[in-house]
This record gives sequence, structure tokens and C-alpha cells, in this order.
Amino acid sequence: MGKLDGKVALITGSGRNIGRATALKLAGEGAHIVVNARANQAEADTVAREVRDLGVKSLAILADVANKNQVDTLAERALSEFGRVDILINNAAIRPHKPFTEVTVQDWERVRGVVLDGAFYLTQAVIPSMVKNGYGRILFFTGDGAFNGGSGRAHVSAAKMGLIGMARALASEFAAHNIRANVVSPGSIDTRRDNPEWYQGRVPNAAGIPLGRQGHVDEIAATCLFLVSDDGGFITGQTIHVNGGAHYY
Repeated sequence: MGKLDGKVALITGSGRNIGRATALKLAGEGAHIVVNARANQAEADTVAREVRDLGVKSLAILADVANKNQVDTLAERALSEFGRVDILINNAAIRPHKPFTEVTVQDWERVRGVVLDGAFYLTQAVIPSMVKNGYGRILFFTGDGAFNGGSGRAHVSAAKMGLIGMARALASEFAAHNIRANVVSPGSIDTRRDNPEWYQGRVPNAAGIPLGRQGHVDEIAATCLFLVSDDGGFITGQTIHVNGGAHYY
């Protein structure tokens, strides 16, 4: 018996890195998985196959979470296929670095759209299913950058911190429906980074981490499993920092 036997989890941005690791971790505990990527169908299909190899069901759906119509279609397909969504993990994000005075309205809207608006759209789309079934687990992702106020990240940090407010409000509003909402805040994690220009030559590394290394995607996935399973049953409205002891707050 897995900790999530028969549950249905929808994970955005799950074609690679933390999202993929989380999909596989939850699948290993018996959850059926809706894999989402923005544009790479082959990548999403590969993760869905890996999930099915663990003995559960999986569906790969492309959708840009910044686009409400695409989000609505994503939610509709997931609900049509599985009848409900029990676990929602809002993992999709972009993190472009840019001096504040150079951030355009388009830059602001794109970051806010993917990070904050997308999480709002999708949570609002699936939470009625959770209320109906008297069960829901929702996770959002922020990061150390939002807490340490790094240069060139004002637009990203603002959007990420907005997720904390959303999680706290949802935790209060929906607790009576057995719905819990929390935030995971990873530190520097060893992942594949396709946009090195975002980091202005400062690709995340182990500098300043007391444990002396970057984190692994499996460690973030394990945190997600803890929070959405009964192991974390008395935790809601909280932000869990997984950063090797790097304190910014």
C-alpha cells in the first residue's frame, strides 16, 4: 500500500527537474499523475511513460499556465480522464533576471502570468473537485531568491511571494473541506538550466550553503510527498524551506 494509492495528482512543469522527480515520487506511492509541460510534448510523454512503468495511470498535457484558456483545457482534460484532482502542485515557473529599471510591462506580465496568475487559474479550476470530494492537497513553489531580495529579481520575487499569501488564504478558507495548502521553498538545487542568460554569469551553486552542497531534485520531491501525504496532516498555510541551512529570513 502506497501513501497515495488511488489519488490523482496534477503537477505543472513536470517534464523535467523538480517537477519530473515529484511526479515519479508520488507515482511510486500509488498516485495517478497528470504531467504538464508548456511546449515539449516528447519530454512530457517520456515522464508519463516513466510514471506508467510504476504501475499507475498517467496523462501528458501541454499547456502554458499563463494562458487561462489553456489552463481551463488542462483542468477539463484532467477531470474528464480521472474524475477528480486530489493533489495540485503548482511547479511551473520562469526566473529571468533583469535590472528593475529595465523590466518592461511585458516582462512583468510574463513572469506574473506564469508564476502567480497560472497558479491562481489552475487552483481555482480544480478546487471545486476537491471541495466536492472533501479532500485536497495544494502546493506552491517559491525560492530563496524571493527571501534574500537578490538584485535583478524584483519581478520574480514579487510574484513568488504572492504565492505565500495565496497559500495562507486558501489554507484558512478551505480547511473545513479537508483541503491543505502549503509552499515549498527550495534553495540552490542541482538542476538542468536551459536559460543561463537569466543568471548573468552567476549560475546557482553551493556557495553559502552550510551543508556544503546543492540540493537534489529528489529531496524536493520527498518534501512534496511529505506535505501531500498524511505524514504532513497537521501542516497547512506554511512555507517549508529546503535549502541546506541557508537562512535569509
